Amino acid sequence: MNSSQRTALGRASAALAFAVAVASLAAPAHSAERTGNDEGAGTEQTAGSDKTGIHAAVRIEYSGSVAPNGGTGNVTSADVNWEPPPCWYAPYLGAKDFKKKMSADIEEAAGTATGTASSAIGQTKQHYEDEFGWEDHPGYKDYNVDKDGEGMFWAGVENPNEPDILKRGSCSELPFWVDNGEAPPPQFEQAIDPEMLAALAYQHMELPDTEVTLAPDGTTKVNLPTWSWLDKADFHEVQATAAINAPGFALQATTTAKPVALQLKPGTDDAETYPASGECTINADGSIGEPYAKGKADQAPPCGIKYLRSSGNGTFDLQATITWDIAWTGTGGAGGDLPDGTFGTTQAVTVQEIQAVNR
Repeated sequence: MNSSQRTALGRASAALAFAVAVASLAAPAHSAERTGNDEGAGTEQTAGSDKTGIHAAVRIEYSGSVAPNGGTGNVTSADVNWEPPPCWYAPYLGAKDFKKKMSADIEEAAGTATGTASSAIGQTKQHYEDEFGWEDHPGYKDYNVDKDGEGMFWAGVENPNEPDILKRGSCSELPFWVDNGEAPPPQFEQAIDPEMLAALAYQHMELPDTEVTLAPDGTTKVNLPTWSWLDKADFHEVQATAAINAPGFALQATTTAKPVALQLKPGTDDAETYPASGECTINADGSIGEPYAKGKADQAPPCGIKYLRSSGNGTFDLQATITWDIAWTGTGGAGGDLPDGTFGTTQAVTVQEIQAVNR
């Protein structure tokens, strides 16, 4: 097939995708149930079903500390240029089910299509029935029915949490066949793999609300150092897992977030932080800062704040943001680092003037 023919087929494929909504066949639906882990929900994203009653095999299951109902978690990536995959290719249907579904959609679309759409439908029918294809995307004979059970057709899946509709729909190649136990063809760079699953686990990860302990607690005084700390017991690593299981294909990845630092922002410019950067690093025992003890009122805390003026009739919003070191491991010993994540909470602090009494 020459380049012009390939371009024509590409255009035809796009037209068919529009005409019969091939891509939407694999668009994920959502369902979620609470797990025994109080820190998150177990979530499944599936291709759902349609009027034929066929369920696509593509499914990503989330477990551990993840947001409920398939929602985005509360972690913000420290790398503004990093983003989870907007879409991916994953196992969709076996040969017989795919033939039933695809051939029905082709016949339905052919009944009303004209012009370019009609040509696209004809070429796509040839692609799956008469081995019409090109060198790196060969066609199929009778939808590969003679290989049913030996592999699956893969299709594009949209990430429902991706706000950009163009990115979300960019996995627009026609469904392609992958034998059980084999990797997808190299030209499909967006085929689901452990690293993608790790990124999706990151996107769904739910970190715990962690409120720093303050001394004095809630109400402090102008020019009085306020001690801040987090106990090790309240400051622990969090895990989220994403897995996909289909006949002849199973992958999983676990993303682990470990707290490494606490950033304090007093809520006013009229304040000083300890240390001056406002970033309190983690101690050897896993805690941050140091609990206040009697007799240390005039000492500078290793982690804390000193307000230089009163909050008046209101309060200052103390923002405590934790930085998390995030890494992943997955099927086949794969693993690596992901961008640091951050998550912050806000506490209201009342700051009063110290009242002097003249005798």
